[in-house]
Amino acid sequence: MTPAPPSFDGLPTVLASVDHSVSSHETKPARTRSISEVYDQFIADPKHNWSKRTAVAHVTTRKWVVEVFGGDTPITDISREGCREFVDLLRSMPQHADKRFPNMSIREAVSAAKKQNERRLINTANLNAYVNRFGGVMNWALDEGYIERNPVRGLKLRDPVRKRDKRHPFSTDQLRAIFSAPIFTGCRNDEYHYAVVGDQRPRRARFWVPLIALFSGLRLNEICQLEVADIQHIEGVHCLRVMAGLSDAGQQKRVKTAASERIVPIHNELIRFGFLAFVEAQRLHGEVSLFPELPLGHLGYRSTSFSRWFSRFLVTAEASAPLTCFHSFRHNFRDGLRDAKVGRDLALILGGWTTEGSGSVVADIYGNGYRASALAEALNAVRFPTIDFSHLYAV
Repeated sequence: MTPAPPSFDGLPTVLASVDHSVSSHETKPARTRSISEVYDQFIADPKHNWSKRTAVAHVTTRKWVVEVFGGDTPITDISREGCREFVDLLRSMPQHADKRFPNMSIREAVSAAKKQNERRLINTANLNAYVNRFGGVMNWALDEGYIERNPVRGLKLRDPVRKRDKRHPFSTDQLRAIFSAPIFTGCRNDEYHYAVVGDQRPRRARFWVPLIALFSGLRLNEICQLEVADIQHIEGVHCLRVMAGLSDAGQQKRVKTAASERIVPIHNELIRFGFLAFVEAQRLHGEVSLFPELPLGHLGYRSTSFSRWFSRFLVTAEASAPLTCFHSFRHNFRDGLRDAKVGRDLALILGGWTTEGSGSVVADIYGNGYRASALAEALNAVRFPTIDFSHLYAV
């Protein structure tokens, strides 16, 4: 029997047979996972902090990806060419396919739409959103070591519609039609007869939300989720607080980006319309939500039902036009800032727009920001002189 070679300390060394077995075990390739397994792991990853709307969008994208590639397909078998075919299929996807072609797969919906000569297809922005979400899953799989490269990378389409052309501000004629509608001049009631001339002047969400949007630039859901406690007196200035997080009513408040969290002074015109008196009345009635009559939508947004109502309202007010919707108020507000020659930094802060470029981001971390009085001065410089609002002033 051959003795084991001595170690440096005089003790016998262990032969390398055990080491070889460990090494072979470590280098054995891991089991290849299917696209369904990887997608489920991605969605379940606790690092995600998605809103309900985003979570639903990921589930919808998963459904389409699994239908096209096959749920049992190994993720390593998803090729660049296959991803190109997926994008091409999305280019023929009809709008609202889940409602107009229910219980159909993506291929069946596309085929049915073509047979009907359907021209209402999802736009490039929506298509790219699906591609982004699918690409995010593949990036996650890349980080986890399931694949060696992301086959979806770089497959987004160039959007032929410029960002600034996707929505237009309301024209002067549209604004006049909106704010001379019965709900602003006198209607039968603000629920079912808001378009019928009457002697009632209710001032609730349907009255205040459009005015706040025009004179403050807030997004629709930012307004709809406001609470009475969000109207604050800061440094002698009445302000609206736009914040994310759990509300006083125990509901989740959301903002679009980190820059969206901000303090916006209340425009003097809104004060003349009686907004502060309305807020105080809500407080005295013990209301938590500023607009308690707005229900939560199925995705947790108070803006859902209001958005649908406002689309109908534009038609009844004869103020409907292509490329305009509630978001157009935000464009009017931005134009108002430009007309008032409000500086870019102040404008971005007031509107909650994300700054672009690393220089701006670095500069924004210095100092304490603008005082409420400076923000108020800039905000109150925004005027709409071609529109008569005198009939809205509180008496």
